[in-house]
Amino acid sequence: MIYIILGTKAQLIKMASIMVRLQEKKIPYSFIHTGQHQATMNEMIRDFGIKSPDKVLYEGPDIVSVPKMFFWIIRILWKSVTKKQEIFGKEKKGIVLVHGDTFSTILGALMGRFAGFRVGHVESGLRSFNLFHPFPEELTRILTFRLSHTLYCPGQWAIDNLGSLKREKVNIYANTMVDTLSITLQKKRKLDHVPDYPFALVSLHRYENIFKKEMLEEIIQQVECIALQQSLLFILHPPTKKQLYRFNCFERVAENPNIECRERYHHSDFLSLLEQAEFVVTDGGSLQEESAYLGVPCLLLRKATERQEGLGENVVLSSYDQKTIENFVKKYKQYRKEPFHAAVSPSDIVIDSVLHYS
Repeated sequence: MIYIILGTKAQLIKMASIMVRLQEKKIPYSFIHTGQHQATMNEMIRDFGIKSPDKVLYEGPDIVSVPKMFFWIIRILWKSVTKKQEIFGKEKKGIVLVHGDTFSTILGALMGRFAGFRVGHVESGLRSFNLFHPFPEELTRILTFRLSHTLYCPGQWAIDNLGSLKREKVNIYANTMVDTLSITLQKKRKLDHVPDYPFALVSLHRYENIFKKEMLEEIIQQVECIALQQSLLFILHPPTKKQLYRFNCFERVAENPNIECRERYHHSDFLSLLEQAEFVVTDGGSLQEESAYLGVPCLLLRKATERQEGLGENVVLSSYDQKTIENFVKKYKQYRKEPFHAAVSPSDIVIDSVLHYS
């Protein structure tokens, strides 16, 4: 049996293309949802046409704090060991596919190991080589590499990052995101309330950017400087909004005449907005990839990135350097490029690799 264990919206977006293709090919699989994210998950499942989860391991509020995550992992791991048959059935042979760099990734890999199954890591080999940027994602990836048997890497550069690690390494040539984008863009809807003037997007949510007051204030100052040159739509992730209020910064942003705060969009709607934007300012790895594949200029407010998509082309890593930021905003039109089209389907390569477990 093929088991797909995931828990966040970003993971669902990137694994959707694999799940859709499995269903189209009538290949059975079990979808296990860890419950790390709850909000909007069912809506996204319906939009992609994916079956509902076969098992949901946790139902409750989204878990965002790192300490709570550790207790959550231990609780679910104990359940997966003591009630293995309830989660995995009577299967004795199988592969567990996990994705990316979240706590659900490490949880799924551990569950697969304890169950005695093979573990495959999709989007493997990404490294920033800095344990604290991004944190805890860099550490999660390193652990997942070692827990996995097969590493599905989005390019030779990702394989090279794994060095001498003795695992099966499969080059899927691009991120599965490129397949999901193809599915999503076919279902785009016309958006209401799109500005009739040039605008850029801001989307920030990383732990290292928003959970310390000094860092969040520095980020806001950089956003304010960008707003002097370009009208901005600030898309608020729930943790970001919470931290802005916590540190008494929300009004500062909301009252800026060149910044309009908006609630987070549904994924397909956000992509429509992204295509119309002059550029995007983000700290998100998935948004870096989406911008790279769509050719939209992208400024990363990060010290380091584990992803190569778009770097040296339409994506600029700021390292929080003010001159780099100013230069990007001044010359952003030079960074727009043609959309990327993959020569082969990364999702199909993964599916071909696991067929004998179906």
